[in-house]
Amino acid sequence: MACAAPHNPPFRADHVGSFLRPAELLNARADHEAGKITAARLRAIEDEAIGAVVKFQESVGLQSITDGEYRRAVFYTAFYSALGDLAARYDTSGQEWSFVDRAGNRLPLIIPEVRSRLRWRGPIHVGDFDYIRSLTTRTPKITIPSPTILHLRAGRAHISRTAYPDLDLFWEDIVDAFHKELRALADAGCRYVQIDETTLASLSDTTSWEYLRERGEDGRKLLLETYPEIMNRAFGGRPPGLHLAMHICRGNNQSYWSASGGYDLVADVLFNRINVDSYFLEYDTPRAGTFEPLRFVPRHKTVVLGLVSTKFDEMETKDGLKRRIDEAAKYLDLDQLSLSPQCGFASTAPGNRISLATQEAKLRLVVEVAREVWGD
Repeated sequence: MACAAPHNPPFRADHVGSFLRPAELLNARADHEAGKITAARLRAIEDEAIGAVVKFQESVGLQSITDGEYRRAVFYTAFYSALGDLAARYDTSGQEWSFVDRAGNRLPLIIPEVRSRLRWRGPIHVGDFDYIRSLTTRTPKITIPSPTILHLRAGRAHISRTAYPDLDLFWEDIVDAFHKELRALADAGCRYVQIDETTLASLSDTTSWEYLRERGEDGRKLLLETYPEIMNRAFGGRPPGLHLAMHICRGNNQSYWSASGGYDLVADVLFNRINVDSYFLEYDTPRAGTFEPLRFVPRHKTVVLGLVSTKFDEMETKDGLKRRIDEAAKYLDLDQLSLSPQCGFASTAPGNRISLATQEAKLRLVVEVAREVWGD
């Protein structure tokens, strides 16, 4: 029987990647958009903020280090905007997906519009990796959006037929970009990349299938066939030594979410057909379902349990987290498990509705519980 993968990475205490932006950075970005400061000045402010967030991660005991996604407005925009001409609109018709909070308030989802061919023109996140590496001796982690996010959110109607008369060409360009970016990161020395994947969770919420039928698509087929195939094409042939993790996300925008539903429907495909090394799974609320689907995880893969909420100020307890880990260990060996928050703290620049103090307390809690459960 194959042994479980090592936890370095992912680490016993890990995190998804984004952090609350300091006010100085948010103000600087607004000033740049208004033409009040130069791109060079904004870059200098970003550099300073990233230096501080790297020190913060080290101070709470994390071993994987990101730049907090401080150079991004939305988690996926930096990658895809580098490939071609993208625009965005907000759907306010109520016919498409939206974000919702605990009070039932809604935020419209961004609908991307692909206006040109998407081509990899050169390294996108290698500079980010190099900068993180210059600041820490711990393991830098680069986060990249899923290869399927544009298609699900845009649909055929918002992918230029002039640029892409045939969607096969669209997929070829996406796959090519992932092959080249993963190679460029590995060549630069990166060994830890996380794919931020929202489409499988969106489609596991089968209420989305009705809207997809209206636009001429089969939600079940996208979930169980089309998207897993595209992912495997995008991740296939990646350089040896590059650990590829996948974060399954149900939406994370200013403490709102966009999907509900467990892993049951997609579990076998997710764990046994999609070619990644480990999974960051959201398990912070009952919306994520039970731990039973973990029984499908093979021995050579690992799972990071996202048990700590980044959306709300309420603090989890050590005993509560340990009980949840014990429950998960009924379906997957404890040695294959790790602990993290369920998502980033700021997948979009405004960030979730929690305080900086809570962000720190939750990360320290993750590190302390992981140490007590698995040791140093």
